[in-house]
Amino acid sequence: MKNLAILLVFLFSASMMGQEVKPKFEKQGDFIKGTFYYDNGEVRQQGFYNAEGKLHGEWKSYDLDGNKIAMGQYKDGVKTGKWFFWNENKLSEVNYTDNTIATVTTWSNKSDFVVNMNN
Repeated sequence: MKNLAILLVFLFSASMMGQEVKPKFEKQGDFIKGTFYYDNGEVRQQGFYNAEGKLHGEWKSYDLDGNKIAMGQYKDGVKTGKWFFWNENKLSEVNYTDNTIATVTTWSNKSDFVVNMNN
């Protein structure tokens, strides 16, 4: 009986870990807020859609531990303005014009220099 109880607990735990976490959509004013999740339940991405279903407004992405890894703006489905990307010990600022990278500036915690890449 004890072995059966242990087996049931194991099977229940395994089935819970294998379930996909479905995205959540909520109406907020004229926009729809979308939240997408990792399998562990942590938020993967969060942002807004306009009435036409295009990405619009602020979007954020997170890693598995809940740390922010990207943040930026969409306007009618097009990346625009400043986007920020965090990666290990670096922060990159990417400026978009008409969904195209215009400039990239990267700062590193491990050095005293800034890498500035302009197109």
